[in-house]
Amino acid sequence: MSVKAFLDTNIIVYAYDLSAGSKRTLARKLLTRLWDEGTGSLSIQVLQELYVTLTRKAAVEPKTGRVVVAHYGMWRLHRPSANDVVDAIDLHQKGLLSLWDAMILVSARKLACDVLYTEDLSHGQSVLGVEVINPFLAE
Repeated sequence: MSVKAFLDTNIIVYAYDLSAGSKRTLARKLLTRLWDEGTGSLSIQVLQELYVTLTRKAAVEPKTGRVVVAHYGMWRLHRPSANDVVDAIDLHQKGLLSLWDAMILVSARKLACDVLYTEDLSHGQSVLGVEVINPFLAE
């Protein structure tokens, strides 16, 4: 059975950042595997962050950033509701996560993902039943 994976913005950005070195190679390998398996998931939040980060920090041209967002928009997407935002606020108020990281985890849970690939949270922890994996430590 395939593992459903949710990707945080930073992992996708590394795949397009020419200055990311080995992280770029590992991110591209992971993205290719998830495309081939059809197991990648994202949220609208990730797509928005992706465009901004690619065009502001990774020196990707806006037209190319748009193409990248449209490309990953074909993955399984979570479109958060107001209740999802409230759930993220509740998680944030427990003092464990930023609101943005909490939204990512709520979205991953809503899509029944087994893992969240990110480097923003502690590798190996489980939050809301989603295992956090830093793909740069897992290799």
